[in-house]
Amino acid sequence: MEDSDHQLAESGALIIGSNDDLLTEILLRLPATSILRLKSVSKHWQWLLSDRSFTLRFDNLSKSPGIFAHNVYVPFDNRDRSPPPFRSLDFYSDPHGIKIIQSCNGLLLCCSRQAPEYARRYYVFNPTTKQFAIVPLVPGGKPVHETIRFMGLAFHQTDCVHYKVVCIRALDFNEGSFQIQIYSSETRKWKISIESFSVDHKPTFKNGVYWNGAIHWAPSVEDNFYFKIDVERLQSAALPAEIMSFETLTMYIGESRGHLHLMGRPYSLHLNVYEMLSDHSGWFLKYQIELHELLRAFPWMINPLGYTFDVIDVVRGEKDEDTFIVLMVPGKLISLVTYNVHDLSFKDIFSSHFYEGYPTFHRYKETLTSF
Repeated sequence: MEDSDHQLAESGALIIGSNDDLLTEILLRLPATSILRLKSVSKHWQWLLSDRSFTLRFDNLSKSPGIFAHNVYVPFDNRDRSPPPFRSLDFYSDPHGIKIIQSCNGLLLCCSRQAPEYARRYYVFNPTTKQFAIVPLVPGGKPVHETIRFMGLAFHQTDCVHYKVVCIRALDFNEGSFQIQIYSSETRKWKISIESFSVDHKPTFKNGVYWNGAIHWAPSVEDNFYFKIDVERLQSAALPAEIMSFETLTMYIGESRGHLHLMGRPYSLHLNVYEMLSDHSGWFLKYQIELHELLRAFPWMINPLGYTFDVIDVVRGEKDEDTFIVLMVPGKLISLVTYNVHDLSFKDIFSSHFYEGYPTFHRYKETLTSF
């Protein structure tokens, strides 16, 4: 009987091992760390697991399991005991240390942590595979490097396969005229995209987010534009019609599962989450959220000037009822809370002191992409 069971197991293993389609369906359900280890099983498995069709399907199925607060990894599910993607950003011996400045579909744009702009180096890092690349310096030396006002990453497994780094630099002392340069990982060169564009005030270029072929910046009454990567054109976008001028200090802009979300800073415990139309023509109201339950758990959220909290992330679930927002509630400790947008349930996932001021937050998403 035991011999029969053993033969059946061997027969099943042979059938699976000889059928790439069946094997792929099984391997797609494994975590990225297991897939990376299994590449060493054989040359065939290495080919199968490195093939673009497999990595693309895996990336489309992969979730966003957590977030980086500064360089500290916080899983969204505090029962998740899996090891963090990295313990420190020591993939390169930068004498100034390294910090994260943007997350984009699984890749991180990092830079020198404690260095003036003219001495700052930039890196693209995949925390899943531990692969990294050094972004060459923008041509022009120190005089050009001192004028950099924004560096942002553009990457997507289908519409921007070769990642790009977009640089905006000021062309004059008053910062009314700017130039856009683009670095491509395909050509490994910088090129001037837009020789100059002018604005009648000093823009901030805050919170650049890559979505649907363009980099979007946090909008306001004065600044409301995005940069289309493929045509290399700066364009303007309308603000949500419901947002009044006094609300247009953006609290959050970010992408999740192919959707771009926006929130103005509220003056109550009522949040409106807007989503941009796929043709960039405008926004529509996606969620309305009440935070009164959260106030019972964190009564110090309220103060004489209003309510003290920040929205850190909007994370779309595979099912709409699994969508949640991540909030930061400051106090003696800074607390991170996930808040379901449908049943209004919440859980405290992390509390800590941060000694470098308010932390910056960047989502983690597994990707097997190599570059």
